[in-house]
Amino acid sequence: MNLTSVSPARLHITRPAQRAHGFTLIEVLVALGIVAIALSAGLQATSALTHNALRQSDILLAHVCAENELIKTRLSRQMPSVGESSVTCEQAGRSFDLTLNVQPTPNPSFRRVTARVVQEGNPVLSLSTIVGRY
Repeated sequence: MNLTSVSPARLHITRPAQRAHGFTLIEVLVALGIVAIALSAGLQATSALTHNALRQSDILLAHVCAENELIKTRLSRQMPSVGESSVTCEQAGRSFDLTLNVQPTPNPSFRRVTARVVQEGNPVLSLSTIVGRY
């Protein structure tokens, strides 16, 4: 049989089916976008957790400073004078500014003492107690 004598309609050329191997550029870009968004959300969550842990640490250390000053006022066994005083408190390598504010109460045998703790200009904690005459 001569190929030139066969009509083109009867000539069937079979080609192997072409399959797509790999991913298209669009699919890769979409996957990278999804991964980037997930990593960004994870980074924000980690940052928030770190910030909250540092804040909790600051509050704990400020509470120790305030408690120490209020206990020192109580143990002095004398009525604190009305007014305001400031001290610096060092805890775990961090410096806190502490302000003691002594106010009179309606009963002259008692005074209200408030300790306000500030770190780098930011208020951290305020703690109050009542001190009586001994």
